[in-house]
Amino acid sequence: MKTFATLFAVVISFGLHAQDLSKQFKDIDSIIESKIKKDHPGLMVGIVKDGNIIYEKYHGLANLSFKIKMDENTRSNIASTAKQFTALMILKLSLEGKLDLEDDIRKYMPNLYPQVKEEIKIRHLINHTAGIRDYVGLMDMQGEAFWKRVGLNNNDIIELTENQQELAFKPGTDYSYSNSGYVVLAKIIENVTDEKFTDYSKKFFEELGMNNTAFIEGYMRVIPNRAEPYADWGSGVWFQSPTVTKTAGEGFLYTTLKDQLIYEQAVQNAEKKNNELLIKSQKAIPNSEITTYGYGLRLFNWYWGERASVHHDGGTNGYNSQTVRFTDDKLTVFVMSNNGNIGSDVIADEVANVLLPKIEVKKNTTYDSRYYDTANTSTQQQVIGQYISSKGTLIRIVEVEGKTYYKRGGNVTIELIPESKNQFYPSYNSEEKIVFYKDEMILFEPSGETKIFERSTALPATLSDLKNFVGRYDSAELDMSFELRLTEDNELKIKFSNREDERDVTALNRDELLSRNFILKVERDQFDRPADILVTLGRAANNRFKKKTNLKFQPQIPTEGGTIQVTTIGSREGDNSDILLTKNYLNGNEIWNKRFGGKSYDKASSIVATPDGYLIVGSTSSYGNGNYDMYVIKTDKDGKKEWQNTYGDFYNEYGYTAEVTDKGYVIKGTIQKCTSNSDVFNRTCTTNVWFVSIDDDGKEISNEILDEIKKEGHEG
Repeated sequence: MKTFATLFAVVISFGLHAQDLSKQFKDIDSIIESKIKKDHPGLMVGIVKDGNIIYEKYHGLANLSFKIKMDENTRSNIASTAKQFTALMILKLSLEGKLDLEDDIRKYMPNLYPQVKEEIKIRHLINHTAGIRDYVGLMDMQGEAFWKRVGLNNNDIIELTENQQELAFKPGTDYSYSNSGYVVLAKIIENVTDEKFTDYSKKFFEELGMNNTAFIEGYMRVIPNRAEPYADWGSGVWFQSPTVTKTAGEGFLYTTLKDQLIYEQAVQNAEKKNNELLIKSQKAIPNSEITTYGYGLRLFNWYWGERASVHHDGGTNGYNSQTVRFTDDKLTVFVMSNNGNIGSDVIADEVANVLLPKIEVKKNTTYDSRYYDTANTSTQQQVIGQYISSKGTLIRIVEVEGKTYYKRGGNVTIELIPESKNQFYPSYNSEEKIVFYKDEMILFEPSGETKIFERSTALPATLSDLKNFVGRYDSAELDMSFELRLTEDNELKIKFSNREDERDVTALNRDELLSRNFILKVERDQFDRPADILVTLGRAANNRFKKKTNLKFQPQIPTEGGTIQVTTIGSREGDNSDILLTKNYLNGNEIWNKRFGGKSYDKASSIVATPDGYLIVGSTSSYGNGNYDMYVIKTDKDGKKEWQNTYGDFYNEYGYTAEVTDKGYVIKGTIQKCTSNSDVFNRTCTTNVWFVSIDDDGKEISNEILDEIKKEGHEG
């Protein structure tokens, strides 16, 4: 640790008496020594105040096997705390005019996201607003964690990213922490400087005076004085975590405490020395859509928002680190460790609380005015249900054994404590208020901020919906698939191609499914069939899986005491077909049947319940104007035909499904157009989605040709 004489030299700038300062350092020593034993994996803590290093502490072991102590030469992995340096290199290149933060990343990496029309700017990568999925989550989804992949390097991550055709969200519209984005930044640095990232960054650190700092260059390469990572994962027995990967830019920066404190000195002295690079690096990115994350740094205040600060943490396997710069106090606390059992953020907080002037956390309970206007209303509102956040996240409010809970995905469950019929607070903070209204739920923060959740209008999943989910879904981007199946007890199951176990699936509604920590959002085609499912696992959001099998319409709907369904039945000779309508008991036994059709081919696609009966949708060559026409039959509750009608022209028109409207119905199907009626060998035909609006009696009101489905060169 620093000598007392050295400490006394900085007492004046610190504004404290030497005796008080000495006592505070003893208190910090006690905090550190209370966290780990001397023979446990180690901990290093440093403090910079007013541009001076005032405290260094090395405690514990860098290597358990050989009982090597932590010291000023020990190099440990600071993980994601390294992101600030990758961002700093990008900022330096921009100040030198070698790139622009507003540049589209495909200016430097044209193979990325060729189908994405929106600009993906370099600044989007820096503050995690690009929509690029985190490779950690993607590899978890593929079934093998990144840290198990021997020799994994930046090129592997770039290849994985290049396989991604879509973003998780439109750039600039959301925030999602992405290690992949920083690997892409490292590649941009390579392409701009024409140097390997590890070579360029090593020289960059030397310019900063950080001579013992470098990104990992090879998973088998020796790193002098390296601290090995350890954790016991609750077992009480130490295990050394494997380090078999070699990635750089997003983490895996090996450094000493001394080097980090040298950098912290430079940051604190940046204004005095007019260092434009370091001054800008501590601020928000110009033109950015968010201000809470900057150049590899979190910009929201520490200590319940009361301490102005910039900070970042890092953790991988047993390594962890935390830097906190209290900007108003010109104080930095840096913590790094190879002990996975402790939290660097907690230690940094405790150390800072010893040194900083004591403050009382201001409890501003000035809620948004709507809270005071409506929170105590006596009208009982519906509380239990589903709600959608502004970002499209589904929230469920459920009741279990008389208690109310807030649930998000498969991991987050928070008890809500009631204060009145419509007002609750989350169990972790009584100052936050959740109030339920007719069409929404509002979270009122004591700061005056609000978060509004609209009541979901998504319909519950019916048995027919569950049956329509069944099938195989493929992801070309991840080279994997999954299958959904329905058991005899009508329970939905999922089996991923890269996992041994089959898992339960809960249908939260007809458009969102949940299986453990996998969230599955259903996307439907123009005919209301499940076509794609967007799968989210952690920070790998909205991965598209396309349905490859069982793309059915709705041939069956539930009724009171059973089901009613339509099928197509052929003649014995095979020269025509009819539509069969049957009503069945729950056990499948038939109650009655009705048959519809003419002398040619008539086919059923789906059936829709109406207030007074049923609507059968299909196609016919027995009636109408051309080869096949859209065919609609209206029946009463007993299956008696009330009317039938066809819609179409000379070529092929097919009906697939219908929706009830306030004027009647919209029939959804396809329409074909060809360049010639006679030259079948040289004509070109197109097939488009076709919506036909009809009234309650089947009379056509209007029609609309929509998306093109396919184009054929030779249509017979």
